[in-house]
Amino acid sequence: MMESVGVYGFCGCKAKNKMKCDSRWEITAAETAPTSTYSSPARSLGDTGITPLSPSHIVNDTDANDSEQQTFLVVVAIDFGTTSSGYAYSFTKEPECIHVMRRWEGGDPGVSNQKTPTTILLTPERKFHSFGYAARDFYHDLDPNEAKQWLYLEKFKMKLHTTGDLTMDTDLTAANGKKVKALEIFAYALQYFKEQALKELSDQAGSEFENSDVRWVITVPAIWKQPAKQFMRQAAYQAGLASPENSEQLIIALEPEAASIYCRKLRLHQMIELSSKAVVNGYRGSDTVGAGFTQGDKYVVVDSGGGTVDLTVHQIRLPEGHLKELYKATGGPYGSLGVDYEFEKLLCKIFGEDFIEQFKIKRPAAWVDLMIAFESRKRAAAPDRTNPLNITLPFSFIDYYKKFRGHSVEHALRKSNVDFVKWSSQGMLRMSPDAMNALFKPTIDSIIEHLQDLFQKPEVSTVKFLFLVGGFAEAPLLQQAVQSAFGDKCRIIIPQDVGLTILKGAVLFGLDPAVIKVRRSPLTYGVGVLNRYVEGKHPAEKLLVKDGTRWCTDVFDKFISADQSVALGELVKRSYTPAKPSQLVIVINIYSSEQDDVSFITDPGVKKCGTLRLDLTGTSGTAVPARREIQTLMQFGDTEIKATAVDIATSKSVKVGIDFLNY
Repeated sequence: MMESVGVYGFCGCKAKNKMKCDSRWEITAAETAPTSTYSSPARSLGDTGITPLSPSHIVNDTDANDSEQQTFLVVVAIDFGTTSSGYAYSFTKEPECIHVMRRWEGGDPGVSNQKTPTTILLTPERKFHSFGYAARDFYHDLDPNEAKQWLYLEKFKMKLHTTGDLTMDTDLTAANGKKVKALEIFAYALQYFKEQALKELSDQAGSEFENSDVRWVITVPAIWKQPAKQFMRQAAYQAGLASPENSEQLIIALEPEAASIYCRKLRLHQMIELSSKAVVNGYRGSDTVGAGFTQGDKYVVVDSGGGTVDLTVHQIRLPEGHLKELYKATGGPYGSLGVDYEFEKLLCKIFGEDFIEQFKIKRPAAWVDLMIAFESRKRAAAPDRTNPLNITLPFSFIDYYKKFRGHSVEHALRKSNVDFVKWSSQGMLRMSPDAMNALFKPTIDSIIEHLQDLFQKPEVSTVKFLFLVGGFAEAPLLQQAVQSAFGDKCRIIIPQDVGLTILKGAVLFGLDPAVIKVRRSPLTYGVGVLNRYVEGKHPAEKLLVKDGTRWCTDVFDKFISADQSVALGELVKRSYTPAKPSQLVIVINIYSSEQDDVSFITDPGVKKCGTLRLDLTGTSGTAVPARREIQTLMQFGDTEIKATAVDIATSKSVKVGIDFLNY
């Protein structure tokens, strides 16, 4: 029979002095209760165990990161957006001077320093060809039959938000219907930005810039689940921005946090206020905002982009301007893509869903053209607009429709019951302003509803400012809706360079990652343990009998709770000792859950997300105490979480980043 090795320790009881509690728990690999057929992870792990020496305690370890501080010449931030992307940088010697990437080829004439579309083109052999405007234009110019062989992808970032079981093998679908690995596409895109940025830095410096000189920052939505954030880091490693051995070279920044960092520095001339109201929460319309923050001021950042809307609530701490997160990030898939989706639904209503699906597959480049034409008219939508908006239909749309249906596009429009959309003799769809506004309504309604829920929370009741940022914040229809719904509660502010707010804030974050001092933990974290079995309290299927002692298996022993406030660098420390002095290895398994009230590691939604495995050999000739101390630390408060185990006797240590993709 396999020998059992276990973890003994303190139970989760409410005894004021845990050291006096005589309940003990064990993780074991052996005997199950003879009456139980339940398959328990704890029974089959075969892990070697540990015993706690002390109850957990929290330490604000402000020096936690000091030993790992590296010096970089420049910080480069990449805003990897759903619809558009870009980068900005700042030399660490001139932190106040943020350079936005130089103008891209293509795009609209006369528009400089704007981001480029998040579009990527691979050759028929699946090799990287181009990104952004260059990819869009090249794809557009291909012969329709040839275009079917090329892999063109756009708006693919949303896949990371919508995929529940994201892994390193998750696929994306190109415009021609072919599948390609998501990790490859994200890595290609990041590698492209890396090369562009290093080239621009080298040109500016007059000498070759090395990747090791750069601290990279990549922005992600705050509402993304942990696997998606980790996926972005893995893609960056594959693209060569950093490596697992030098992980500190790359920071994953949360988009609304970056926006918040930028907004707190704004001066009056850098923003537009949507109203000049009387006193609201102690402020008059004439007060300066940027210089007008006072100790403890609270504000909401609404980051409305192409794919998602992210909401964060921050409080400012003066004089340093440090930020404290007051309420966990919320939001949803309410970006401007929702308007595109409504337009597609409208086309399906007029021309038939079967035709639209076929057209997308048979004429993928023409479909892209049509959506580009819609995008430019979408940007012209406004609450007070009275004249119609014309959307050019590509010739191949008109031609293919006639072949598919046997009658004209004009005939389809006449026959459809869609009001407000007419056919113009110049070959255009003519939409009334009401028809265009109706396409915005479902998405804007979702944003307003989400904000209304947020304003019900006690933490948000005394908010003084609402900053509207992100590409979708440029939409006058969204601005008007937010102003009319919340203008009487706080001041609605829009930074002038609203589309670049996140990019600039991400650079500031890379220069000073410690600016956000307190965050809310998005998940509950703990380890799996065993408690002394109590009849009537513990479920029968959790009973495990070992050497005559009755144990309750699979107990979730909590480190930290979801939505708990955690300071930057905050460590939860525990000391353990091997259950058997002869043990050569100890193993601690870490689990997470979105729920706060977790009892067992087998509860729905509990996921294993880390393993600390520490080798205890190599102590010959060293006096090892009878109760050998293994210190375990989990560091919270950053955008990513790290765990460490240290053998005090030998100073051996093992680190693990919490892993949501490989368990």
